Amino acid sequence: MNIGLYQNAASLSALERWQDSVAQNIASSQMTGYRKRTVNFSALAAGEVQSDGRANAGTGHGVSSPMLFPKVNSGISFSAGDAQPTRRDLDVAIQGEGFFEVQRADGSRAYTRSGEFRIRPDRTLITSAGDTVLSQAGAPFVLLADGGSVAIDSEGVLSQSGTALGKLSVQTFSDPAKLTPLPGGLYAASAGAAPAPATSAELRQGYLEGSNVTPMREMADLILISRAYEANQKIISTVDQRIQKTLEALG
Repeated sequence: MNIGLYQNAASLSALERWQDSVAQNIASSQMTGYRKRTVNFSALAAGEVQSDGRANAGTGHGVSSPMLFPKVNSGISFSAGDAQPTRRDLDVAIQGEGFFEVQRADGSRAYTRSGEFRIRPDRTLITSAGDTVLSQAGAPFVLLADGGSVAIDSEGVLSQSGTALGKLSVQTFSDPAKLTPLPGGLYAASAGAAPAPATSAELRQGYLEGSNVTPMREMADLILISRAYEANQKIISTVDQRIQKTLEALG
């Protein structure tokens, strides 16, 4: 068994996963509140191999060395993005930790950093993706029929024409890494990530938080991935040619 082939094949698979994450980051770099997907590599020991190339099962002779294979650890960077002014009443950015709580079409709860809100024809406050924005009481916001300007203070209290309609539900998680990412910049709370009302978050009306992706950095990572992929392909090709020559020599 040629361990090198398996190690390089595992490396190619790991690089493909890294490339997928980078591609997703680039595609979503302009999405409001998007959080960068990260990939970390570590070495996974998959047993030992002896100096003669045989697997070590606890017997035999010779100097043994571990078989190391790359292990990919995927994650999400929850560092804050830059808040950009929009001067729009229904745009809100969260300063600090926290996520807006929304209700999806299937009735499930989800969480997002995007405060790009809209008004549905029935006057219900929704996100740009159509999810219902929830108040701290767990109810939708229904704006007044006669219209009027909307004000959202730093604590999230939404008022229209001086009438308070409720407080935006902004939730935090003790371990955001346990959140499950969903399409459209949403996150679902897993069993180990229970939401709790944010106590230190400050809301800014007329601002939107951009993604925390740096496109130039992602493009540089694509170049690194391409070069690493080519290097692993060359090694596999060299090993394959060597094996072929050995087989031909042995007849």
